[in-house]
Amino acid sequence: MRLPKNARYAVAASASLAVALTACSGSGSGGAATGTWDKDATVNIGSLYEPQNLDNTAGGGQGVTEALNGNVYEGLFRLTDDGKVENLLAKDYKASADGLTYTFTLRDGVTFHSGKDVTSADVKYSLEKVLADDSQSARKSNLQVVKSIATPDAHTVEVTLSKKSISFVYNLSYVWIINSRAKNLKTQEDGTGPYTLGKWTRGSALSLDRYPGYWGDAAANKKVVFHYFKDATALNNSLLTNAVDVVTSEQSPDALDQFTSNANYKVSDGDSTTKLLLAFNDKAKPFTDVRVRRAVSAAIDDKKLLASVWGGYGKLIGSMVPPTDPWYEDLTEVNAYDVTAAKKLLAEAGYAKGFSFTLDTPNYDPHPTAATFIKAQLAKVGITVRINTITPDEWYTKVYKNHDFTATLQEHVNDRDLVWYGNPDFYWGYDDKQVTRWVEQAEEASTTAEQTALLKKVNRKTAEDAASDWLYLYPQIVVAGTKLSGYPVNGLNSQFFAYDIKKKG
Repeated sequence: MRLPKNARYAVAASASLAVALTACSGSGSGGAATGTWDKDATVNIGSLYEPQNLDNTAGGGQGVTEALNGNVYEGLFRLTDDGKVENLLAKDYKASADGLTYTFTLRDGVTFHSGKDVTSADVKYSLEKVLADDSQSARKSNLQVVKSIATPDAHTVEVTLSKKSISFVYNLSYVWIINSRAKNLKTQEDGTGPYTLGKWTRGSALSLDRYPGYWGDAAANKKVVFHYFKDATALNNSLLTNAVDVVTSEQSPDALDQFTSNANYKVSDGDSTTKLLLAFNDKAKPFTDVRVRRAVSAAIDDKKLLASVWGGYGKLIGSMVPPTDPWYEDLTEVNAYDVTAAKKLLAEAGYAKGFSFTLDTPNYDPHPTAATFIKAQLAKVGITVRINTITPDEWYTKVYKNHDFTATLQEHVNDRDLVWYGNPDFYWGYDDKQVTRWVEQAEEASTTAEQTALLKKVNRKTAEDAASDWLYLYPQIVVAGTKLSGYPVNGLNSQFFAYDIKKKG
């Protein structure tokens, strides 16, 4: 599941978005290159996030989403860079009056890269692949509302739900439509997108080639190469030497001066949905006590942490909800930094002399830096932190699957993922019956206004309970040469649409 910037396993949210009835068109807005653009250009993209494999239901992670989503694979719907849902492989759809049956009509003339026509059987297969027992898809739990899938004819899919889901169409924007006959999807592909998979050299690069048989508008460039780097310094150097044309997500704010002061580059500060969490195991002592969770949250100077990691970029966030979500409310004053209040809460909870706990910390930036900062901050109120550094794979097994932890650091990238606090079986173990009811009622709401009102209640209650400590909201910084235009600038769920990128010759 992809929670992180590099832990590579995706966690998703339930939500509803307005649906625009549009075909495949531009989503990128970065850059303002002028002059003649080269339709046969190769666009070189620098990234820190190489896929683990090419199957997004098998732990492919952030890298596979970044490179393949929308570029190689497409869904019935697409989530644009500005957060709207557009029709894609679904020409249209209708919902029954009771909200339990959705009928989708597929677009004509769409083929997989292998040449096979896309049919309703492929859509059924793709949904069932997400719902399979061994699936690691970010949408699995959201789509478990699916009761049955019928295929009356080759161009019609009828999905019956067990209960209303106002987020159903939104969730489908995350489901790739895959050839039901495809094999070896961890290393190969058979999608419908504007690019085919070229060559993947593990540890180095992954290339995409423009697909001449694409059903929509052809990609604005002939070839895209994702170049993978182990650290931000090497990534930035590759941009300075023109080895890459654009960096998808700048992770070294100290290095930005060399780009902001150079007329050959453009720095875009987009909207992020990535939250850095100090996630408590709310079912493990002492974090079963809300006073302890609130005390820890109040003892950490989030503003100082954000400044030390990101300089003048990023935002403080007092809950799981970023400003781009409809149910956002500024809750940074709830459990705000206050050492005196933290000590008082600890005393009330019976820990006047503090306590000790182990913090399971992913081994990639910024987690080790944040863990060291948190350890120093909590020592001031008598709490001893033992830092246990683990790999992304170890984190996934130990923390996410087995819930074998007391507290952990992790990033959650998705928009509208507040709803996970309504699931008491999620890895952090937060269990409030009222919150669970509100989340369920929000998902079965008849209007987005009703949904928003309920999730605002969830937002405030989880903040007041310090269900987690939301340390800060990441910035989304894209750096590109001025020869480029049309690249996406927002870090929405890690996707990076490449098909609208134009490069001057």
